[in-house]
Amino acid sequence: MKLSLSVLAAALASANAFSVAPLATNAVSSRSSVVLEASKNRAKIASRSKWAAARGYGDAAVADEAGTSAGLMKNDDGLEYVRLANANGDTSDIYLFGGVVTSYVTGGQEYIAVRPDAKMDGSKPISGGLSHCWPQFGPGEIQQHGFARNVNWTVKSMTDTTVELEMAPSDYTKEMWDKEFLCTFSVALEDDKLSTKMFVENKGEESFDFQAALHSYFTVSALDNFSIAGSFKGKEFLNKMVGDGEMQTEEREEITISEEYDRVYTGVNDPVLKDTGIGKSLTVSNTAGYEDTVLWNPYGDEGMGYNNFVCVESVKFDPVTLGGGASWTGDMALLAGDL
Repeated sequence: MKLSLSVLAAALASANAFSVAPLATNAVSSRSSVVLEASKNRAKIASRSKWAAARGYGDAAVADEAGTSAGLMKNDDGLEYVRLANANGDTSDIYLFGGVVTSYVTGGQEYIAVRPDAKMDGSKPISGGLSHCWPQFGPGEIQQHGFARNVNWTVKSMTDTTVELEMAPSDYTKEMWDKEFLCTFSVALEDDKLSTKMFVENKGEESFDFQAALHSYFTVSALDNFSIAGSFKGKEFLNKMVGDGEMQTEEREEITISEEYDRVYTGVNDPVLKDTGIGKSLTVSNTAGYEDTVLWNPYGDEGMGYNNFVCVESVKFDPVTLGGGASWTGDMALLAGDL
C-alpha cells in the first residue's frame, strides 16, 4: 500500500513539474498518460480496499500494482487470489477457487505451470497449478477428482508470506458426498522453499474414506531437456496407457518423457525434477501423508502445451479411513536448486 502511494505521489509530482513551462505536444500527451495511469491505479487501490474491508481483511491485505507485493487480488476475469511475497522478491499465487497454487517464482524463475487452455474465470477447474484431488482421485463414485478443485475456499488467515484456506461442507458437496469434514490448506513462502499442508478433519462420529492428491503441474523448458530422478528404479507402476492398465517395472534411474504418460508409482514420493534448459532442479519433498507419485503428460497435444509442463503429482492412492474426530495431514514442499 505504501509503495503504491509513493509511486502515485512521484507520478503526480512529475506531472506538476512538467506543467511549469509550456510543453510540446508529445510532452503534453506523455503527462496526460502519466496522470491517467496514476488515476487508474488510485481507483484500483480504492476498489480493492473496499473489497478487502468488506471481507474483514483491512487495508494491509490490498496488493499494489508492483507485482511483488502481497495481498488479496483479482484476475481479469474477477477470480480472487492471494499473492504471497517475501523480502527476496519471491512470490506465490493461490486462488480461492479450487484452493489452487498457480505460481511459485523464486530467483526469478517460475516453477509452477498453468496450461494455455486453462479457464481462469471459474467456469471449470483451473487446468494447472497444485490442483487438489479430494476426496477422490481419478474416476469413482463421485465426479472425476472430487470437488475440492471446483469450489470456493475461504481465507481463514493470511500474512505477507502465509495463507490458510478452508473448505467446509456445502449443499453442493453434500449432494455427492454427505460427510462431516473440514479441510484446511496452508501455504508458506519461505526463504528457501514453498511449503504446503493439507489438513483433513473428520468432524462427525462416523468414519469416512478418502483419497488425496496434489495434481501438480510444473514448468519445463522443453521435454528434451527434462528428466525426473528419485527412487523409481525397480519399482512397480501402473501404466494406464496400456490396455485397461498394466503393471510394469521401472528400469530407469531417471525418467524421461517421449510419449503420452499416465503412470502411478506406488511407494515413490521423492521426485526431483531436472531441467538442463534452465540449469535448475526442483525437489518435491513429501514428508507426510503423500506416499505415491503419478506422472502425467499429454504428449503431442499442442493445445494443452504438452512440451512445457509435466504433472508430477503427490498422491495418497490407497484410501484413508478417517474415524470420527480423527485427522490426516499431507505435507509437500518445493525446493529449487541449481544443476
